[in-house]
Amino acid sequence: MVLRRPVVERALQRKGFRKREGDHSFFIYYTLDGKKTPVRTKTSHGSSHRDIGSEIAGRMARQCRLSSVDFEMLVDCSLSQAEYEKLLQKQGAV
Repeated sequence: MVLRRPVVERALQRKGFRKREGDHSFFIYYTLDGKKTPVRTKTSHGSSHRDIGSEIAGRMARQCRLSSVDFEMLVDCSLSQAEYEKLLQKQGAV
C-alpha cells in the first residue's frame, strides 16, 4: 500500500486529528467533544517523503491504534470519525 502524504494528512484532519508543525507534521487526535487524547502520529516533510510506503503506513496505523486495513479505511473515508472513536473506546485509548 502506497499512500500520498497530502491525502493522508487531509484525511487525518477530517477525522479529528489536529496538525502541529515541527521537525515533522504531528497529528494529535481530539474526540468529537474536543478532548485531547494520547493518540498521535506524524508525517515527514520534504519532497522525498511525498509517498507513504506500506512500512511507514503500518507504523502510522499502529500509532493510530488501528490495523493497516482500518487505517486505509480511515484515509479513504470509509471509516467515519464516530466509528473510529468507538474503536478507540473499545481499546480504552480514549
